[in-house]
Amino acid sequence: MFFRIFALDNSIHDKKNGVKIRFLAILLFFLPISSELRAQIDDVLEDLTTIDDIEAESWEQTYDLLSDLLENPLNLNTATPDDLRQLPFLSEEQIEEISEYIYRYGALLSEGELAMIPSIDETTRQRLLKFTYFGDSEEKKRSFSELLREGRHELIATGKIPFYERRGDREAYLGPPYKHSLRYTFQNQQRLKAGFIGSQDAGEPFFTNGNAAGYDFYAFFVQAQRFGRLKNLTIGHYRLNFGHGLVLNNDLSFGKLFSLSAADRNQNVIRGHSSRMEYNYLQGAAATISIAKNLDLTAFLSYRDIDVTPNGDEPPTIRTILTSGYHRTNTEMNRRRNASEFLGGSRLAYRYNRWNAAVTVVYDAFDKPLKPVEKRSKANLYREIYPEGQHFWNASVDYGYRHSRFTFSGETATGSCGGLATMNTLNVKLAGQLSLIAIQRFYSYRYYALHSQSLSEGGATQNESGILVGATWRPSYALSVTAYTDFAYFPWARYQVSQRSQAWDNLVSATWKRRQWKVDLRYRLRLREKDNADRSALENRTEQRARAAISYTEKTWNLRTQTDLSHIGNSFGWMLSETAGFKTENIALNALVAYFHTDDYDSRLYLYENGPKYTFSVPMVYGHGIRYMLMAQWQPSRRLLFTAKIATTNYFDRSTISSGYQQIDASSMTDLDLQLRWRF
Repeated sequence: MFFRIFALDNSIHDKKNGVKIRFLAILLFFLPISSELRAQIDDVLEDLTTIDDIEAESWEQTYDLLSDLLENPLNLNTATPDDLRQLPFLSEEQIEEISEYIYRYGALLSEGELAMIPSIDETTRQRLLKFTYFGDSEEKKRSFSELLREGRHELIATGKIPFYERRGDREAYLGPPYKHSLRYTFQNQQRLKAGFIGSQDAGEPFFTNGNAAGYDFYAFFVQAQRFGRLKNLTIGHYRLNFGHGLVLNNDLSFGKLFSLSAADRNQNVIRGHSSRMEYNYLQGAAATISIAKNLDLTAFLSYRDIDVTPNGDEPPTIRTILTSGYHRTNTEMNRRRNASEFLGGSRLAYRYNRWNAAVTVVYDAFDKPLKPVEKRSKANLYREIYPEGQHFWNASVDYGYRHSRFTFSGETATGSCGGLATMNTLNVKLAGQLSLIAIQRFYSYRYYALHSQSLSEGGATQNESGILVGATWRPSYALSVTAYTDFAYFPWARYQVSQRSQAWDNLVSATWKRRQWKVDLRYRLRLREKDNADRSALENRTEQRARAAISYTEKTWNLRTQTDLSHIGNSFGWMLSETAGFKTENIALNALVAYFHTDDYDSRLYLYENGPKYTFSVPMVYGHGIRYMLMAQWQPSRRLLFTAKIATTNYFDRSTISSGYQQIDASSMTDLDLQLRWRF
C-alpha cells in the first residue's frame, strides 16, 4: 500500500520521473530483502542534540564518529579510561567508576552487573550498551604482525542517485549529479586502526576538469595505540580535542544538552579522520607518550592546503576560509586549495588520584595573511573582531578535581590576540537522583583561536559571557527529567546584530520508559535580540520549539509517533510523523511518513531519519508537504550487507524547490541511496 501511494503521488507531482519511480518502488518491494539490523543511534542523537547542533558544520563529523563507535564497539573489560572517553555521553565520574569497579571486582559480565555502578543510570546504561560489549577481561598480548594478521577489514561503497535535475546540472556544474564515496577501514580492537576514504559531492568532476585523480577528496590515517610508553600514534589525517576546546578542538562537539552529562571532562583525544568532511581535520602526525607515571606528553604537526576566498589585492590576502568542501563550478574550483596552513603544538597532561591538570600550546600560520574586512560598515561590523594576520599562537591551562559529591573542571586560555577566554564547570550530586550543574564562560571579544570549539550560544568561543544552570532528576527508575536555563551577553556586534546584545535559552525534557514503551517530551524557549529592518535598534525575537513522541519496541518490530511544533517570531509550523521498523535475523525494513506545515523557513523542522551506514540523514523541511521514506537491508552472508533507501519530499505550496544552481523545477524530489558493505 505504501508503494502504491508513493507511485501515484509522484506521477501527479512529477510526471517526468513517475515511471522511473514506480519501477524502483516495485523492484524494491519484490527483492528478497534481508539484513542484519544495526543498533540505532537516533535516540542517542535526539537525547543529546538540539537544532543548533544539527545546523553546525561539525554535525556530520559527529554523526560519523557515533556510527564508527557503533560499528566497532569497545570491550568494557579491557577498555582504558582513554578508550571510554571516546564515548561522548560519559562523564568523568562514570568513566572512573567503571574502571574502579573492574579493578576491584573483576570483569563485568552482564547488564545487571553494570547497573550496580552507582553513577550509571538507566538512560546511560542503555546508551552504553549500544557502543560496548562484555568481553574477556584480559587482553591477549599480540605482536604487531599478529595485530595486522588478525584485524578486521571493511569496505563500503555508497552512492546517491537523484531523480530530478538541478539548475546547476544544466548550466554550471562540472560533473555528474551523483554523490558517491568509497570507504575502507581496518581495526584490531583499539590497538591498531587504519582508514581511507574517497568522496565525491554531486556536481563535482570525476577524473575530469581538474580532478585527474578521480575523487574530489581523499583522506587516510594509520593509528597505533598502547605499545609500551606510546599511548597513541596517528599518521595521516586526524582530529584533536584538548581540554574544553578553548584552544583546539576540531573533533566532535555537542551543545548544551550534551554538556549536562559530560561537561566535567578534560579531553585529550587524537582520532583518525576518514570522514567525508573536507575541512575540519589536520594532516600530518600526532602522538601521545607516557613520559612518567601519570604524566603524558602529546605533540602534533600539520600542513595542508585549504580553500579560501581571496580579497583580490596585491600581495594577495585571505578574506574567508571556506568550509563547505564544494568544487562543482569553475568559481569553486578556482578557490580549491589556493592557500596553505601550518599547525603545530604540544600538550603536557598530569593526572593524580582525583586531580588533573594540563598545559596546551598551539602555533598556527598561513602562507597569506588573513584580512576579513576591506571596508568598514555597520553591516559587517561583526567581522572586525575576526582573526587578522599571518601568524597566531594560543596557550591554555585546563584543570579538574573529582569528589564523590561534586566535580569541578575548567580551562583558561589566551594568545597572540591579547584576549582571554575561560570556561569553568561545577557538577554537584544532591540527595537521591538529583544532580545540578553550573557552567560559567567568558570569551573576550578580542579572543580567538582558529580551531577552537566549545560551549556557546553565539556559535564561537569569542565575544560572549554566560552562565548555564542545569539539572538532571530521576525520581523513579522509569522517569528522567532534564532542564537548563542559559543567559548569554555579547559585548560586540554579531551577524545580523550591529550592537551589543543578549540572549536567554531555556529547555525542559522528560523521558518515561517502561518495558517496550517510551514517551519523550521536550519544550524549548529562546529569547534573542536582532537588528530591526534599518539596523537602527534591536528587537526581541522569541523562539519556541516542542516535541512529543511515543514509541513501542518489540524484538522484531518498532513504532514511533511524533509531533513537532515551532513558533519563531510570527512564524508557526508543525509536523506529524510516523516511523515503523521490522527485523528478523537477516532482514531489516524501516519506513517513515511525515506531514508538515510551516509558515516559512524560520519555523523549519528536522527529521531524524534512518540511513545507510555512515550516511548523514537529518532532512530539513519547511512550507507545506509530505515526506516518505523506505529503507531495506539484505545480509546474504555474515560478510555482505546491501542497503537501499528511497525517499521523497512532495511540496504542495510550490512549483520549484530551492534556489540558485540548486533550484529544481518541480514540486517533488526523490533520492535513491545504495550501499554495499563487505567485511573480510
